[in-house]
Amino acid sequence: MIENQETPTKALGMSAAKVKQQKMVGGKIMKQDTKFRETIPASLRLAVTLRYLASGDSFSSLMYTFRISKQVISKMVPEVCEAIISSLKQHIKRPTSEADWKAISQEFQCRWNFPHYIGSIDGKHVQMVAPQHSGSLFYNYKGTFSIVFLGVADANYNLLYADVGCQGRISDGGVFKCTSLYKDLENNTAHVPRSDALPGRTEPVPYVLVGDDAFAMSSYLMKPYPGRTLEIPKRIYNYRLSRALSIIENVFGIMSSKFRVLLKPIALQPNKVESVGLACAYLHNFLRRSQDMPTPHQEAWTRTMVMEM
Repeated sequence: MIENQETPTKALGMSAAKVKQQKMVGGKIMKQDTKFRETIPASLRLAVTLRYLASGDSFSSLMYTFRISKQVISKMVPEVCEAIISSLKQHIKRPTSEADWKAISQEFQCRWNFPHYIGSIDGKHVQMVAPQHSGSLFYNYKGTFSIVFLGVADANYNLLYADVGCQGRISDGGVFKCTSLYKDLENNTAHVPRSDALPGRTEPVPYVLVGDDAFAMSSYLMKPYPGRTLEIPKRIYNYRLSRALSIIENVFGIMSSKFRVLLKPIALQPNKVESVGLACAYLHNFLRRSQDMPTPHQEAWTRTMVMEM
């Protein structure tokens, strides 16, 4: 199985050596041998998990590929995902100062012509096999069972914030209200810059996130004007806002094309599905900042990926 260990890392655009260099293996996923059984090497545990994330293959398929039982794989994958999250925690960091938020806003203005914009926010359903005795708790409007992945993206398709775990029946706006980001924004403890004037203007304008109609409009979150017959200024505003909002939609599309496990129902318990989703989020930022994942302008990925969210 040695030759198979390289396959998933190549599929994700990184080498096994590079993964180990980032301390994604180390002591976090190593196990001690016992008198009765040799443990699975850390490199193989990582290879199985990356293969699972990249391909979305069933545990039965992975069992035949790696000669490891389904029961062991189903326990191994969440453990390694937790190790990935722990090892890469520095790769998703919410801005903690006004200067950080202003730097993000400046990038949005340069790339997307939308001033005072500090992030694109949206949600994605991560499908899973219906948990036992859960009733309609995780049943969403699409007719599937899921948990919600709520993300905020910067101008360069990196995630600034990720929250995974709310039941699929809850709307994106409802999920947002359960997050630490929402509470900090409401309590003015998120360190978002105070309102100031745009160039050539005198009236103060707030720094805002941009979301769709699922979110409630507030002093820190803007969404499109409703309706079709809008005046030209409102149509221009909606056009620019839609371009800005497309960033997080593109992020979900990029992630789904790279981590195909996000396109299939995951056969794990909700708390373990949460670990899988977060591991994909941290790996997304890790790969982008390692220049292993091109932007949508550099690589054609199918629009259908976004439509399946």
